[in-house]
Amino acid sequence: MSPRTNDDEADKRPVSTGGDAASTPAAPEAAPTGSETEPGDPRVAAVRRVAAIGRRRRAVRLGSCAALLAVALTGAAIAVGAARDGGPAVAAASTAVDPGVLGSGNLDASIAALQVHLRSQPRDFGSWATLGLAYVEQARTKGDPARYPQAEKALKRALDLSPGNDLALAGRAALAAARHDFKDALTYADRALKQNPYSERALSLRIDALVELGRYAEADQAAKTADTRKPGVPVFTRYAYVHELRGDVTTARRVLKQALAAATSPGDVAYVAAQLGQLAWNQGDYDSALTYYARALAADENYLPALEGRARAQAASGDRDEAIKGLETVVSRYPLPGPLVELGELYEARGAAGDKVRAHDQYALVDAWIALARANGVNADLDTALAAADHGDKASALRAARAEWARRHTVHTADALAWALHVNGRDKEALPHARQATATGYRSAAFLYHRGMIELATGHTKDGRASLKAALKLNPGFSPLGAAQARKALEAAQ
Repeated sequence: MSPRTNDDEADKRPVSTGGDAASTPAAPEAAPTGSETEPGDPRVAAVRRVAAIGRRRRAVRLGSCAALLAVALTGAAIAVGAARDGGPAVAAASTAVDPGVLGSGNLDASIAALQVHLRSQPRDFGSWATLGLAYVEQARTKGDPARYPQAEKALKRALDLSPGNDLALAGRAALAAARHDFKDALTYADRALKQNPYSERALSLRIDALVELGRYAEADQAAKTADTRKPGVPVFTRYAYVHELRGDVTTARRVLKQALAAATSPGDVAYVAAQLGQLAWNQGDYDSALTYYARALAADENYLPALEGRARAQAASGDRDEAIKGLETVVSRYPLPGPLVELGELYEARGAAGDKVRAHDQYALVDAWIALARANGVNADLDTALAAADHGDKASALRAARAEWARRHTVHTADALAWALHVNGRDKEALPHARQATATGYRSAAFLYHRGMIELATGHTKDGRASLKAALKLNPGFSPLGAAQARKALEAAQ
C-alpha cells in the first residue's frame, strides 16, 4: 500500500536462479518481452499490446525515483490503490528502490546494468536484492504484473545467499504488498526491522501493511515510531494518510506540505505534490488540486498519478474534453483498472457517437489487466469487486468482495462489499458495511454516495438524503456517473 493505496489499489520475466545457496547462482536473464512470456489468454495479450503501443508512440521516459501505483489495486491501494477514491492506488514511497538503481533516471537501463554486474559477481547478495526491488518498481511503473515472478526469484537468490539480508527481506515485503498479500508484507517487514530497526523501507512497508489490514490504531503507532526513527518523505506521506483515514484532513495536509518542503529530488517532489493534489481533489478543492498536479508534472512530466489526477480534476471542473484526452494518454501507456474505469465512465457521460463502444472497450481491458495480474500472483479481488459491480458481472463482484472482506477489514473493503451487495439487491446486508466504511471519519464522497443509496434502498430516507447531500457537498464531481446518479436519487427522494 501507499499513502494513496486503493489498493489500491497493486498492479501489477524470469531471472534464472538455478542451484541452491551453496552453488553459484546463474546470471540474471534480461527481462523478456512480447510473446515469450505471455499467458495464453488473449485478453492478456490485448492489455500488453495497448501498453506497448502507447509507449512506442510517446517514447515514455521513466520517472526518476518516484514509485507508481501501488497496490494498487485495492485499496491500494496498495497500492497504488490505491488507492483512493476515483483512481488507482499510488504506490509506496519514492525510495522503494535504492538510489543507485535509479541514479540514471532510467530504470530499464539500471536493471540492465545490474544484470551485467551479476553475471560477473553472481554471489553479490546486495545486488540481487536491489535487482529484485527494481523489478517490483518496474512492474509498478509499467503497470505489468508479469515482472513480479522475476522479482521473486531475484529476492529469493539474495536470501539464499544471505538469509539475514534486511534489504532483501524488505524487498519481499514490497513484493507481497504489491501482490496484495498484506499479511506476508507485515511478516517480512517485521523480519527486516529485526535486522535493521532503522530501515526506512521496512518502516514504511510496515505502516502500509497495517493500514491495508485495517489495523489503523497499530498503523498510527507504527507511523509515530517510523517518524522517530527515520523522518523523511516516505514516512511523512504515510503519517499523513493514517491521519486522513481518521478524518483529520488538516493534519494530513500539514504533514504533506512539510514533506513537499523537504523533498529535493524531482521524483519526491512529483510524488508528494501528487499526494497533495489527491487530498485536495478528495475534498472538492479542484483549483488547489490542479495547482499541485501542475507542480508534480513540472518535476516529472510523465508522472502517471499526476496525469491521472489532473484529468480527474479537469473532469470534475467541467473540462471533460481535456480530461478524456489526458486519460487516453494515461491508459495508452499503462492500462490499469482505475484510469480505465474513469475513462469509460467519461465516455458514457459524454455520450457522443461511438462513446458506448469506447466505454465498453475500457471495461474489457480492466478484465484483461485483472487476468494478467492474477496470472502473476496478484490478488485482484478488490479490483474485480470495484469494477464489476458497476461495469461487469455483478455476481462476480460480490464473490470477489466477499473473498477480500474475509482477508481484511478496511474502509475500502467494507465499501466494496457494501456496494457489491447493493447491486445484487441485498441492501439489508449491505447497510452495516456501508456504515462501517465511513465509521473512521474518512472523508470520501464515493463512500457517502454508496451509503446514501443503500440507506434509501432500505427505507432510511432521511439518512439517505443526508448522506447523498454530504457526498455532493464534499466533492460534487467525485465520479463522472455516480455524481449524476446521486443528484437523480436525491430528486426522486423528495
